Amino acid sequence: MCGRLVIDLSPEMITEIYGIIRDIERELNPRYNVTPSQTIPIVKVDADGGRELAFVRWGLIPSWAKDIAIGNSLINARSETAAEKPSFRSAFKRRRCIIPTGGFYEWQRQDGKRKQPWYFRMADGSPVSIAGLWEHWQGSDGQVIESCSILTTSANELMAPIHERMPVILSHECQAAWLNPKLTDVAVLQEFCRPCSSELLSAYPVSSLVNSPKNDSAECIVPVRILGSSKGQITDCR
Repeated sequence: MCGRLVIDLSPEMITEIYGIIRDIERELNPRYNVTPSQTIPIVKVDADGGRELAFVRWGLIPSWAKDIAIGNSLINARSETAAEKPSFRSAFKRRRCIIPTGGFYEWQRQDGKRKQPWYFRMADGSPVSIAGLWEHWQGSDGQVIESCSILTTSANELMAPIHERMPVILSHECQAAWLNPKLTDVAVLQEFCRPCSSELLSAYPVSSLVNSPKNDSAECIVPVRILGSSKGQITDCR
């Protein structure tokens, strides 16, 4: 699963890379330890067919849900089965989005109960464009919440020693098709959900600071050395 994000992209970068038409009115402060249930930016298609940056809750709340707490268990969606699951199938066909991030964390199980956090980002320094689904929920009292879930796929060679799953990362070339709400062919959409090439990513271990949601500073993404571990051989701090 993917349970922590880094969102440190400037409004100018997001506007240019993702073709946002509307001005980004909300302030974007760098965040280095974003957790589920928090508000994150997503790129989606607006009612006029243009791209907009929306701010939604991380943890998808299906439109039919009676309790928003269901979103706490729907932070990720398996891309292989999302089109079939009641919680995700409608969004998979019609409400897809891109989650623009600087990178994401994953934890590697070590001896005993200890887990080592790793930070993953694009090797060329560009944003990690994660495929997502978004949903619109309205409660009986009129409360409206928009929320999202991260699509995951099987691990590539870089990720496999750390975790068996990874986020679906979209190339720039396929982003327009992914966001197109008129594209509803499940087989075509699932072609976008393959693991990205290992060569496109950079990964390195970071300190246990990221284990606590209270820590949200650039120190969370500072590389550390793993002593006495062959897994450290995949470290790439480009």
